[in-house]
Amino acid sequence: MEISLLFKIAAVGILVSVLNQILKHSGREEQAFLCTLAGLILVLSWIIPYISQLFVTIQELFAL
Repeated sequence: MEISLLFKIAAVGILVSVLNQILKHSGREEQAFLCTLAGLILVLSWIIPYISQLFVTIQELFAL
């Protein structure tokens, strides 16, 4: 796993949390939820290949 991926995830987390607070204080809870959901989907799309590779590695490790 690359260290730049961790920095990207942290940046998205900070950005989403700031946008979430701004939108909630302005009375737009629905858009705050959608912003959070979009951030989650973005991060998941980045880490799904690593999770898939982890499962393949574990399967190869325990295959007899």
